[in-house]
Amino acid sequence: MIKFLDLQKINAQYAEELKQVASQVIDSGWFLQGEQLLTFEKKLADYIGASHAIGVANGLDALRLILKAYIDMGVMNEGDEVIVPANTYIASVLAITDNRLQPILVEPNLSSYNLDIDLIESHITAKTKAIMVVHLYGQVCWDEKLVALAKKYNLRIIEDNAQAIGAEWNGIKTGNLGDAAGFSFYPGKNLGALGDAGAVTTNDTELATRIRALGNYGSQKKYVNEFKGLNSRLDEIQAAFLTVKLKYIDTENQYRRSIAALYLNRIKNTAIQLPILVNESFNHNENKEHVWHLFVIRCKEREKLQEYLTANGVQTLIHYPIPPHKQLAYKEMNTLDLPLTLAIHEEVLSLPISPTTTEDEVILISELINKF
Repeated sequence: MIKFLDLQKINAQYAEELKQVASQVIDSGWFLQGEQLLTFEKKLADYIGASHAIGVANGLDALRLILKAYIDMGVMNEGDEVIVPANTYIASVLAITDNRLQPILVEPNLSSYNLDIDLIESHITAKTKAIMVVHLYGQVCWDEKLVALAKKYNLRIIEDNAQAIGAEWNGIKTGNLGDAAGFSFYPGKNLGALGDAGAVTTNDTELATRIRALGNYGSQKKYVNEFKGLNSRLDEIQAAFLTVKLKYIDTENQYRRSIAALYLNRIKNTAIQLPILVNESFNHNENKEHVWHLFVIRCKEREKLQEYLTANGVQTLIHYPIPPHKQLAYKEMNTLDLPLTLAIHEEVLSLPISPTTTEDEVILISELINKF
């Protein structure tokens, strides 16, 4: 069986380093808000090119805290609107509704599956305060038109950078393009912890200070609570693990590009829609606008294809089977007319891609798909 994602194999590459830093944390007797967190935050901020990085408990909290901080700062008010792609994982939308803000779902571009920037302006109202872009599957969602729209309407741009750490647009890394960005270090991500973990990056010092306090019970000084905060902190052991793994992110992302290029060159089946790169001026191996968190194909007979691959020893996943607006949690949005989003969710299938996926595995999977 070719696993979709072999986390044991991935983390075995750094097992000795991970065990060493785990021992250091255990021996230190300090498990929260210590030197390991400070080290990781500094290294992450430097890597992204941002002034501030704040470790938090997970990727959803990263987005929740950004919006909560903006509300606390008076930039937004409950009931204000945030434009968000309809084609995304539900966490993007949960962060908005959790802060009693209104998500305005906008259809994707059918080539990239990312938010269609050309559709944004028609959804802007007097209550719109932000645009949340999601760099879905690892491909950058950004252009000059987006920046101009934000400037024209005085909107904040929040990046959901859960899937695209290391991707770049014109030499600037995702996580440093907008006003603030949320990261997830869920174990399966390109930079994955060995448990839940997340972070926020920003160049806004006031926002960073507020987020850091809000994630620590609304406190900057122990037992002094200035804000109504949460408990959302990145612990020392996960920070230590992430510091180890951050050293390898560029190498691993480049390997993912080579695996993606092999799939793109090998799969020749007219029933399969392959991923399309937004910026075609680069060859696949050089395109830093994509870090290939997922390699997602589309097929009108998706279920049959998935069953066929499973029967032939290839594990695949569907990201995601039900779009946010069709979830029971959002009954009030179930009737929204979003045909492109629905079509994508009914056809997408994710193939194995990781730092330990081998070229032989990709060749075998491609041959199987070509025979489908």
